[in-house]
Amino acid sequence: MDKGDCFVIKPLRKAVLPVAGLGTRFLPATKAMPKEMLPVVDKPLIQYAIDEARAAGIEEICLITGRGKDSLIDYFDVAFELEHTLRERNKVDALKALEPSSIEAGSLIAVRQQEPLGLGHAIWCARSFIGDDPFAILLPDDVMQGKVACLKQLADAYYATGGSVVAVEEVPHEHTNRYGVLKPGKDDGKLVEITGLVEKPKPEEAPSNLSIVGRYILTPEIMPFLALLEKGAGGEVQLTDAMAKTIGKAPFHGLRYEGKRFDCGNKIGFLEAQIAFALERPELASDVKTFLKKYTGAV
Repeated sequence: MDKGDCFVIKPLRKAVLPVAGLGTRFLPATKAMPKEMLPVVDKPLIQYAIDEARAAGIEEICLITGRGKDSLIDYFDVAFELEHTLRERNKVDALKALEPSSIEAGSLIAVRQQEPLGLGHAIWCARSFIGDDPFAILLPDDVMQGKVACLKQLADAYYATGGSVVAVEEVPHEHTNRYGVLKPGKDDGKLVEITGLVEKPKPEEAPSNLSIVGRYILTPEIMPFLALLEKGAGGEVQLTDAMAKTIGKAPFHGLRYEGKRFDCGNKIGFLEAQIAFALERPELASDVKTFLKKYTGAV
């Protein structure tokens, strides 16, 4: 860039949702349905991710899918027969409940990931969609709860820094081998500069216990590194490895987001999310508290 050029922060309008996983931890439920269609209370996991993306100003969404995942696309289609029947029966509340599952024509596309070669490979599959624009990544397994949508918090940080931003949280040191872990630089207690990244390090080798969770905003500078399709931990193309190669080329920060994450990729996290989100619903909270006492003896 010449000295006379002005640095322009491009608007964040695109999001990629990797949804090609098999969901083996939820078999047999996922034998005939995508794990992203599993409901938390009455909304599927994919809907929580889409709602969060919309809250951050996202206008275009790319699903990275695999075989047997067509119902994810159908979910966002218009259900003419259902809506017609509900209107005839004057089911106003039911029609309103359907509204979040509608999406503007042309704003959702799907790309197939033919082989499960890792998260980095999944994002590379969206290269034509991403182009030269900044983009968000949302992993639907991670369901976020908070007053301000997690991705909206990241978007605000992106516009403030002009570079990549990922959601981070502290994890027990013995769990660092489950995450991408960052080497921190300047840290104001909320926004931390990332000076290095390691994918799933052994606890004794981890540079910190600040781990990346399933929300990212990345700049297009990462795409040439993903295009190399270099295999890392687990023999897969790791997104973390490609992100590490962009450090120093543009600002890169981790954000300690405000809110709570539920790892709905495992059964305990999924069950906890059911309770947490049900307790947020005025029409459900009282009954949920009542039956919890029945099973736990809680006051």
